[in-house]
Amino acid sequence: MRCKPIPTILAMLCSIAWPGLAVAVGVGDKAPDFRLPGTKDEVLLSGQSGKLIYLDFWASWCGPCRQSFPWMNSLQDRFGPQGLRVIAVNVDTSIDAARKFLAEVPAQFAVAFDSRGLTPRSYAIKGMPTSMLISPDGQVLYVHVGFRPEERAVLESKIVQALGR
Repeated sequence: MRCKPIPTILAMLCSIAWPGLAVAVGVGDKAPDFRLPGTKDEVLLSGQSGKLIYLDFWASWCGPCRQSFPWMNSLQDRFGPQGLRVIAVNVDTSIDAARKFLAEVPAQFAVAFDSRGLTPRSYAIKGMPTSMLISPDGQVLYVHVGFRPEERAVLESKIVQALGR
């Protein structure tokens, strides 16, 4: 049996009844905190207080991830001064594979490594890439699975809307 996004008390009961199954993090939920090694410094989600977060889960083998990185660089460049922070969490079991990807497709935003897969499990990530917009107080505002260039305008409008709150 699989658990679907449900209210918090029911989610807790579901996790007790079916341990090991993660309940998907959805709009309105508190984003689970994480502390992961990064390319430069440790990346701590709760350490981003006051920032709007564009959180992206990616893998080196993911074709759409390769397309999304230049766009996320531009997001950080354009909206960073207004309070946006892009954080990308790599889910490869090999950090070397992730570093090879980053040598080919550089990131101008925070990149964290989770080779054990605990963070994507806590968010119940089901596809690559998966991105979430997280408010400055840690609430999930938007969830998006996949990446296609024609979706950029919708994603950017969500960011602009959230920055204007």
